[in-house]
Amino acid sequence: MTTQKRILGIAGLEVSAIGLGCMSMTGGYSGRPDRSQMIGVLRAAVEKGVTFFDTAEIYGPHANEELVGEALQPVRDAVVIATKYAEDIDPNRRTPRGRMLMPGELRNAVEGSLRRLRTDRIDLYYQHRVNPEAPIEDFAGAVRELMDAGKVGGWGLSEAAATTIERANAVTPVTAVQSEYSLWWRRPEEEVLAVCEAHGIGFVPFSPLGKGFLTGTIDDSTSFEEGNDLRTQIPRFAPEVRAHNLGLISIVKEVAAAHGATPGQVALAWLLAQRPWIVPIPGTTKLHRVEENLAAADLILSEQDLARLTEASDDAEIQGGRYPDFLEAQTDL
Repeated sequence: MTTQKRILGIAGLEVSAIGLGCMSMTGGYSGRPDRSQMIGVLRAAVEKGVTFFDTAEIYGPHANEELVGEALQPVRDAVVIATKYAEDIDPNRRTPRGRMLMPGELRNAVEGSLRRLRTDRIDLYYQHRVNPEAPIEDFAGAVRELMDAGKVGGWGLSEAAATTIERANAVTPVTAVQSEYSLWWRRPEEEVLAVCEAHGIGFVPFSPLGKGFLTGTIDDSTSFEEGNDLRTQIPRFAPEVRAHNLGLISIVKEVAAAHGATPGQVALAWLLAQRPWIVPIPGTTKLHRVEENLAAADLILSEQDLARLTEASDDAEIQGGRYPDFLEAQTDL
């Protein structure tokens, strides 16, 4: 298998067509995975062809950047590392202080991320959430200073509205936008993808497998670990709507069976077929899932397959929010 590559945005970042979201490697879905095992998975992922790794200061907080930094330090020049800033985090207690960072604080934030990631540059530096307390233009200017200083290669926005992206891009060209996008959450199609296309901005879907929903491994009897698995808070996974929502998966499974593929591979292949500058970042803690996900880039779906999947998604009328209300309120969408 030859690893497929794609180019992200105006910065021209060449990355593997399937990246790796690292958030769950320090918790979020099933407790806290073993650190040494996760370092092994990350290094093996590089050997398998993954060159694009996504983390954030808030994951842990700080622990995820530290993990990624240690794992990828030996191969730093062979990979592209993306991280994100947003909240003010107490460096000693490693807890959020209850407010978002302001533009003048980005220099300190980037120095912390650089130290934890064991590198002298961040290839792609996202604003994790839009801060309504300061104009996005001011953040764009602050990031431009970091780029001019050689500390940041490209910058991006996460969960940002189309108008916010355009305003930011007018000050400092945006390399990539990261937001949720999959067969069960297609809001970026309404405005954001068109803005990205117009300005040469790459798009990086997180949760491209619907937090496991599109893998076909979840049914209406699946239970999630209370207190450790964020899906216990997500309305779309609630027992009273899950059976209905699983109707979409039956079509994904049928297409997968026809190709000798897995449902997850079909869901990723559908995403890749939407635009040549889309690079999904499925998360996992298992190497065999990394391999499975990478193989999705070699899966060619017919126009009929793509149309059938899109129609199934259109007709699914998924019930329940993709976030609880308090998290959705933090987005700019």
